Order: sequence, then structure tokens, then C-alpha cells
Amino acid sequence: MNNDIEKVLYSADDIQAAIDRLAKQLTVEYRDKKPLIVSVLSGAVLFTVDLIKKMDIMAQIDFIDVSTYFGGTATTGQLKLIHDMTADVKGRNVLITEDIVDSGRTLDYLVKLLKKRGAKSVKTVSLLNKPEGREFDVNVEYYGFKVPNEFLVGYGLDYKGYYRNLPYVGVLKLSVYSED
Repeated sequence: MNNDIEKVLYSADDIQAAIDRLAKQLTVEYRDKKPLIVSVLSGAVLFTVDLIKKMDIMAQIDFIDVSTYFGGTATTGQLKLIHDMTADVKGRNVLITEDIVDSGRTLDYLVKLLKKRGAKSVKTVSLLNKPEGREFDVNVEYYGFKVPNEFLVGYGLDYKGYYRNLPYVGVLKLSVYSED
């Protein structure tokens, strides 16, 4: 796997330092609010777990799976709800955790869905924020790193389901996915 990486953008230590910073901010923001943390499967799981372990607040967690990629390198433009969450969001402060916000399509859908279901507030924390790829006007209130418009893998981000387990975030070599 490591041979497929053109360059490492953020090491495991870089990622943990960003998570420490975000956890401190979110602990202040959500103290006494008992938020519902909604992790977007599957990419955000590693980030979510590391983040919530460092947040000193009462919180609940749930999961939702929405996809626009279906294994490729670019969004298909079609969104599919694969697994819905089980918690009731009505009157709750909801914090969506994402691995990366790119086009914004998924986040736009989720924010509208959660507001429609009666969430008191909906905010987002993402490890990576890629504003150059934005097609939808979405707000990422908290993020670890602003990233270039390149195809990234590692620490939850994948290509065809692989590379999620890399402890760092790196740029995937074009030769790995150029045949798609």
C-alpha cells in the first residue's frame, strides 16, 4: 500500500495534533449540550473514534452511511442513503463528523435531512476540508486541515475500499487509479 502513495501530506502525529485541537474546541462548544455525534460511514469512523475519546463532554454517537462515490475516484453526482441512523434528532444539537468535505453534496444532503427531522442545531467537524472541490455551499465549522484538490487516501479515506487503514493521509499515485 505504501508504494502506491505519491507523498504523505499529514503524518499520524500531524493528525493526532489536529484532533487534539479540535477536541478542545468542541469540548468548549458542546459543554452541557449533550450533542448527538453522527459519524458518516465508513470514512469518518477512525477520525470520529479518536476525536470523541478526547472530548470531555457527555455525548451520544450514531452512524449514517451516504455515498456518492461507489468505489471510484470522482463523485457520481448521485447520492444514496445506504444506512440510516437510529437516534431521534428532534430538539438535539447534532455534530456531523466527516473524513473529508469535497464537493459538499453529502454534507448538504445530511444537513437538510437532519434539520428536516427537527435537529436544534447541525454543525460539522471534518478532518479534511477541500474547498477547491466544492459544488455545494456548505459550512464546515471545524476542520483539521485545508487540503489541495488531489486524490487522498489513508486514515479513513479510501480508493475502492482500500487504504483506509493507513495511519497517515497521502496523495494516491495517478498510476494506481488512472485506468478508471
